[in-house]
Amino acid sequence: MYPEYFEARERALLGERFDALFNAPQAPARGLTVNRLRCAPEWLAARLDVPLTPSPFCAEGFVLGDSELRLGKHPYHHAGAFYLQEPSASAPAALLEVRPGQRVLDLCAAPGGKSSQLAAALEGQGVLVSNEYDAARAQALLSNLERMGPVNSVVTTGDTARIAAALPGWFDRVLVDAPCSGEGMFRKEPQAVAQHSPGLVARCATLGAEILENAAAALAPGGLLVYSTCTFAPEEDEGQIGRFLALHPEFSLLDCGVAFGGSGEENRCGEYPFPAAKTRRIWPAQGGEGHFMAKLQKSPDAPVAAPRRAKPARPAKPCAEWLAFAAEYFPALKDRATLAAAERLFLPPPAWQGDGLKLSVARCGVALGRAQKGRFEPAHHLFMAFGPGCENREELTLGDERVEAWLRGEEIEARTAQNGWCAVLVDGLPLGGGKVSGGRVKNHYPKALRNLK
Repeated sequence: MYPEYFEARERALLGERFDALFNAPQAPARGLTVNRLRCAPEWLAARLDVPLTPSPFCAEGFVLGDSELRLGKHPYHHAGAFYLQEPSASAPAALLEVRPGQRVLDLCAAPGGKSSQLAAALEGQGVLVSNEYDAARAQALLSNLERMGPVNSVVTTGDTARIAAALPGWFDRVLVDAPCSGEGMFRKEPQAVAQHSPGLVARCATLGAEILENAAAALAPGGLLVYSTCTFAPEEDEGQIGRFLALHPEFSLLDCGVAFGGSGEENRCGEYPFPAAKTRRIWPAQGGEGHFMAKLQKSPDAPVAAPRRAKPARPAKPCAEWLAFAAEYFPALKDRATLAAAERLFLPPPAWQGDGLKLSVARCGVALGRAQKGRFEPAHHLFMAFGPGCENREELTLGDERVEAWLRGEEIEARTAQNGWCAVLVDGLPLGGGKVSGGRVKNHYPKALRNLK
């Protein structure tokens, strides 16, 4: 099952503990993380009608009791009420202690589960910058954040060094869920076994070190940084943190302060010994697929590099079509400053200060839509972010047959919404927007998201 090189390395490090930690009898666990921007965990647990067990890794997490359940097409999933992920994957973001109003950076953000957790912790205040270098993975990140509904997120797609140079010492919290050799995926993904090699571990360790350096530069004095992987390789885990601490005396290692998993291990530190027991590991036998986490704090007295000078951003010209649309349907938004890009209009987070810094911004805030021939065509994102506050709403409940019809892309009968644009909600959760005419809601749910099978 395991690559020969990997098993030989781990047996040498673990001795007789190898079989107990790696040969877990249970199948890989499945779980979900509740999005507090939408609902409370207890609210969802009471309504989802599936076997759920509270997760030990995150207060918002549950372990799915039936591994055969397929919740990706559930209306609440479409509405962003939860994110499906392996339970222990929710642990690193929870360690970051994010508070409303902070500036938060997720440097390796796709596909978006951890960014969604960070956004929920911000409660719509401050700003979350989610970066993903890989263009294909960035599309999944954009889609998932749109579904989960944060209104204060910025998605970037550049090299991490560009963010560090543009916004040095700007972020209160930074998460580095580093690209890694994926040894924690061996039980789930045969491809992870096939592609594994000592060379891959070495390349990932080098890349992780580079990203960690940029994360350190972007972090504000006194701020917290969490570094995590889903691998067991010492070079990417304890060895990585030991080397970083040796090079950065302005950083101190904090105890992760959690009961799950096990402690990091001294014999994995290599040439840079440090108190590895403060870091955390999750082994397959401990309910996860394999994670390593370290929590670091930057000294309040640490120096900060001078920021790159930015050209003042040009504010968007007032868009008459948007102002008229907002006054009718979203009056709370009509006086907010907007940003124009490629004929589309966006509502940027007020706390964002990255305009003019030549960052590769894929989306800044909420996509509102665009003006077309004297009218405003709203974006799906607008309804997913602000739908419950729309003045015109079609209110559905989970047992209503119109919910499934809507998610298939069909028109539905209008019972609570009046003529014009409306938000479509299920139990108060947004399912996008439509346009009412003649007692029917014309469906504008994106085709790529529909339940067609």
